[in-house]
Amino acid sequence: MIGVAMRRRAGVAAVLLAVSTMAAAEPVASVGEIAISDAWARASLGQMKTSAAYLTLEATGEQADRLIAVASPVAEKAALHMHVMDGGVARMRPVAAIEIAPGAPTVLEPGGLHIMLMGLGQSLVEGESLPLSLTFERAGTVEIEAPIKGMAGMSHGRHGEQPPATN
Repeated sequence: MIGVAMRRRAGVAAVLLAVSTMAAAEPVASVGEIAISDAWARASLGQMKTSAAYLTLEATGEQADRLIAVASPVAEKAALHMHVMDGGVARMRPVAAIEIAPGAPTVLEPGGLHIMLMGLGQSLVEGESLPLSLTFERAGTVEIEAPIKGMAGMSHGRHGEQPPATN
């Protein structure tokens, strides 16, 4: 009986996880044939004048598109960036555009493609939201609000993770 109950609980947990994942993937905005979901910005630390924003882009039609520009009224500059490994050191590099192919979401996430925010005119505070303007080559421009999330529990690549326990 214990095995059946555990399997039943595992099945319920799997269904709840699937439902919560589907709910998180609901688009927060769309423009043309581009759906934008899972947008968020990282809270800024102290007097830091930089932060980053992340989101998922999906081409809902048959044609590819490209994210070609980003802006925010709270940043002097917003740019498309990616992380690359250079001699064993992770570095950020600007990119001219981010390709969005049909059939597979393009994910901007910590440690990968992201929107870099520089020259912040105000702190990004957890619980508030960040206005962003996204410009696509084909679809045009859309304004979104990205919730600002705190640093607790977030890792950047492997930074911030606890080292494995040793015996």
